[in-house]
Amino acid sequence: MGRPRVLSGVQPTGALHLGNWLGAIRNWVDLQDSHDTFFCVVDLHAITAPHDPARLTDDTLNTAALYLACGMDPERSSIFIQSQVAAHSELCWLLNCVTPLNWLERMIQFKEKAVKQGDNVSVGLLDYPVLMAADILLYDADLVPVGEDQKQHLELARDIAQQRINARFGNENHPVLMVPKPLILKEGARVMSLTDGRSKMSKSDLNEGSRINLLDPPELITKKIKRAKTDPERGLEFANPDRPETDNLLGLYAILSGKGRDAAAQECADMGWGQFKPLLADATVAALEPIQARHRELMADRTELDRVLDNGRDQAESVANETLERVRSAMGFAKRR
Repeated sequence: MGRPRVLSGVQPTGALHLGNWLGAIRNWVDLQDSHDTFFCVVDLHAITAPHDPARLTDDTLNTAALYLACGMDPERSSIFIQSQVAAHSELCWLLNCVTPLNWLERMIQFKEKAVKQGDNVSVGLLDYPVLMAADILLYDADLVPVGEDQKQHLELARDIAQQRINARFGNENHPVLMVPKPLILKEGARVMSLTDGRSKMSKSDLNEGSRINLLDPPELITKKIKRAKTDPERGLEFANPDRPETDNLLGLYAILSGKGRDAAAQECADMGWGQFKPLLADATVAALEPIQARHRELMADRTELDRVLDNGRDQAESVANETLERVRSAMGFAKRR
């Protein structure tokens, strides 16, 4: 038995921020020690909303470079760009033809995003979850790390695999597709907005001051933390439901300083905000400095980044094409020669 396989990825739209790193990417890095890992930049998903073509390539490469800068190791993981593996688009079409329309119309994220886009809503936005299902199912992933907002999408992928492909084109002893399970990771940091401690830090928030991006320069980090929403009370503490911003900022300090929750809570129990915020700013700048330095190296000389992505694409294609051919054959298509 080989190691369990995991697939995950993020869109290249918007800048990766502390929430992406502390809540997800750090856990992906740890998974490399125990799992067969595939990580992609899902650029096909990025065009389900109006986008700037002039920025898409740069944003995609920046995101891939940040994967590496955050600790993803191409010797232990396959790191690639989604659109460079054509099997994603082809499997999506095959799955489209067996997925009921009403399954997609009930997806919560489609309803929310469709309201925002109005008359500009595209078929691609409606079909986004089927493409996500294709991403997952192509790699025979045993496990998929999911956040709260993606659980419905994983359930859809499982339903498509079980009810629409395996039940119709396979049999109990020879399923066509692996049915993935959700991966519940050790508790990751749930990083909240700097402007609202009850909302998650998000790339889509129009207020740049709500998040700290991984590539923000030190002076901007300091400025954002200085302006972060607080409360009038002195002393910082965890788990007080009436002080969400305090819980969030102290939690960030505990992680980024490396001191942990108990030591951070003790250190800051009687501290005022004027004393605490510079400490948090310094800890944040220091934690991000090695990531930013490695990112600058990769973007200054693209040779290594291109090599990693080319190798990752080749590794991904070898797995994805095998799965795609299995589905094509089960659905009755002539074998490629």
